[in-house]
Amino acid sequence: MARYDAAEGRAAALTRWAHEDDPQAATAPARAGFLARFERQVDPDNQLDPAEREKRARRLMRAHMVRLAQKARAKRAANKLKEMP
Repeated sequence: MARYDAAEGRAAALTRWAHEDDPQAATAPARAGFLARFERQVDPDNQLDPAEREKRARRLMRAHMVRLAQKARAKRAANKLKEMP
């Protein structure tokens, strides 16, 4: 069932992007909002220089992505153990 859901999701995404002239522009607001979340975390009082705030926010975002990747690896390893007889 999960494989069907993943395939269905991929098909929907491909269909959506097939009708988009500029996919990067279409996702720009979402990417900006995601980065803003990290900017608020590194500079809640808005005291840093904007360039420094962005630099630190991007570092924090990279750390977040590394943690997500670690969790995904652990989950795949656990699932692999479950599949073993």
